[in-house]
Amino acid sequence: MATPVKTKPWRLLSALLVVVVGFGVWALFPGTDSSVRLGLDLQGGTQVILIPTPVVEGAVITDEQLAQTVEILRARVDSLGVVESEVTTAGSGNDAAIVVSVPGENQERLVDLVQQTALLNFRPVWNLLSPSPETTSEDTQSSTTAETGIVQADSNSAEFEAGLAALDCLNPANYSGGTPDNPELWLGTCEQTGAVKYSLQPAFIQGTNVQNASAELPQGGVGWVVNLEFDSEGATALANASTELSALPECGTGQSPCNAFAIVLDGVVVSAPRFNESILGGQASIEGDFTAQEARDLANVLKYGALPVTLEPVDITSISPTVGRDQLEAGLIAGGIGLIFVTLYLLFYYRVLGIVAGLSLLVAGGMTYFVFVVLSKTVGLTLSLAGVAGAIIAIGITADSFIVYFERIRDEIRDGKSLRQACDSGWIRARRTLLAADFISLLIAAVLYLLSVGSVRGFAFVLGLTTLMDIMIAFWFTHPVVVLLGRTKFMQRGSRWTGLDPERLGGISVADAMAGQSRRKRREVLT
Repeated sequence: MATPVKTKPWRLLSALLVVVVGFGVWALFPGTDSSVRLGLDLQGGTQVILIPTPVVEGAVITDEQLAQTVEILRARVDSLGVVESEVTTAGSGNDAAIVVSVPGENQERLVDLVQQTALLNFRPVWNLLSPSPETTSEDTQSSTTAETGIVQADSNSAEFEAGLAALDCLNPANYSGGTPDNPELWLGTCEQTGAVKYSLQPAFIQGTNVQNASAELPQGGVGWVVNLEFDSEGATALANASTELSALPECGTGQSPCNAFAIVLDGVVVSAPRFNESILGGQASIEGDFTAQEARDLANVLKYGALPVTLEPVDITSISPTVGRDQLEAGLIAGGIGLIFVTLYLLFYYRVLGIVAGLSLLVAGGMTYFVFVVLSKTVGLTLSLAGVAGAIIAIGITADSFIVYFERIRDEIRDGKSLRQACDSGWIRARRTLLAADFISLLIAAVLYLLSVGSVRGFAFVLGLTTLMDIMIAFWFTHPVVVLLGRTKFMQRGSRWTGLDPERLGGISVADAMAGQSRRKRREVLT
């Protein structure tokens, strides 16, 4: 019996239309940037030169520490999207410099991100003070470290108290952060908005004990939180400290509680919650007046660990494109020429089916552009010349899908099936080959993306993305359009303009195949 036609082409085309229109509106919505972000090689960007210094004064910076720092910085930048960043080192040891280059002219958030030393300490709160400085004598004022915005001492001595009193937390320079503190010393510092001045005891947990961090908006919550997960050493320290502090009553000046602890990031207090009970299991949350972006940035900094060195930015400059727009235009022209030749070949060899292939390429190109723009807006996708090459390669991958399907249709007709049946049964066989080939491309793209950095990673991302576009267009556009064409009388006549004439079917015409099928049906009925 004949294979029943199960394809519902209009449903598939409607689904594709909804997806294309949705991404198109998202990409081209008035008042938003509707362009694709370009990489360093095509538009230039911002270059930051950082000088690493050892956390312990007088220590020697090793090659391992430099390599770890580069990996952490690269992970921070990449965590914000496929931004085609470059992180390199110049020199070695204590004379080394780290160069971070990011595409685009307005990359202040990325620059701030790589500058942060991410030295995190958890300290018991000893006292809260007014942010304004107190009137002191010259001898007392000399004990404050106004240049760094923090005060440190071996104990809660009179000199430490005097320096803390002189600290001006109303001065933005003193609560901007970026100054690492010694976790073994007492610390006098400011809250990150300058609203409160803190006297803090030595740290009971350091940032190196943070194993993971993530930003989250709790269900029913009113603000974003950063969830922390500690290693075994940190979990033990957290359990001991929380048990000890939660048992203490409120005390101190003003509203300072003895059961409070401060989360100190780069020398300033990020948050100062209380221990109401023992915290077991090594998990905690930082709650504060975070925006979504602030919570994500803090989580990214903490997630990739405390740097083994501190970083001082010595130069922030704009850099020109390393390749230039003329090469981009040349690449686009090359891609356009390749697309034209592929389309001409498909039209010459497959005729009407070639028109379907050309339309499929146009739809795939438009959809890919919309997705590029949306990803540029949302995850920071940046397109370099290597990415353009990945998109051009995808033209050949997509054309292969058409050829496999069209040739399967011809094979099914040679086997005596009608055109309507051939469009469906040929697709069932062709899609196996298509999915197998695309799976190999996706696997290659995934391996390249995971094991590479920089422009090669961008190439892999674009290759994988365009391969997914190929699958979607083949399933939701090419196949249903061919099915609809197969139901028309023009295609069923098998003229030379359909691409299914006897010359291309080895002497068998579509009409002969349909007539032979009708004879088989009659024999089956008589039998």
